[in-house]
Amino acid sequence: MGTLAVSAVVIGAVALIIRSMIRDKKNGKSIQCGGQCKDCGGHCH
Repeated sequence: MGTLAVSAVVIGAVALIIRSMIRDKKNGKSIQCGGQCKDCGGHCH
């Protein structure tokens, strides 16, 4: 029973992380430079 509870928590955390990454990508933020294009030499866009 404990294994199932831990597995559910881990799966939930991974799902939230992936959801956040997809949302950031749709908003134009880059994973590589964190959305601060002035600091990465304009490689974001």
